[in-house]
Amino acid sequence: MRRLTVPISDEEIRSLHVGDTVYLNGVIMTGRDAAHKFMIEHFIRQAPTPEEQPLHDELKRVLDGGVIYHCGPVVKKHEDGSWSFVAAGPTTSIREEVYQADVIRYFNLKGVIGKGGMAGRTLKACQEQPAVYFHAIGGAASLIAQSVKEVVAVHKLDFGVPEAMWVIRVEDFPVVVTMDSHGQSIHDKVQEASKAKFEELLAA
Repeated sequence: MRRLTVPISDEEIRSLHVGDTVYLNGVIMTGRDAAHKFMIEHFIRQAPTPEEQPLHDELKRVLDGGVIYHCGPVVKKHEDGSWSFVAAGPTTSIREEVYQADVIRYFNLKGVIGKGGMAGRTLKACQEQPAVYFHAIGGAASLIAQSVKEVVAVHKLDFGVPEAMWVIRVEDFPVVVTMDSHGQSIHDKVQEASKAKFEELLAA
């Protein structure tokens, strides 16, 4: 078991291998379909507008050496205007495959959290960056929310609560490395084994 504090260094990322259990600490950000699409279209494919420059600069700061979490949280707003997470389960990550490699490279991400794994473009970006994919526990949304100690900020709330970019401080957020910076992916191995077993059953 490893404990890592965000921002994470290249050396720490390269020391991780598939199967490693990690507890994450520090500030991370949630981001799903709308957030990734927005970052690609407004910041990566073109220069930010003057109105969007402050958000661009804030995301560059938060995500530099940082971690993005594929999550659509359930949140509670308190009378003083602050927020807290009620549930924070992972979203299926493969939906972000079309965006993730570019987001990793542009923002200098070191980690992506989600469930179900990702595909070849993301794995290649993890090798080049370096970065890793952290698998969070599906079906444990309330348990994971206990790791969220503070909502630091929220951006693009007009996307809706699940799709907004929530900047959160976490303590001992439990994850497992399932794609590493050395080209290894547990998800690829599971798929290959499943395909082989399926073909074996068909041939029987």
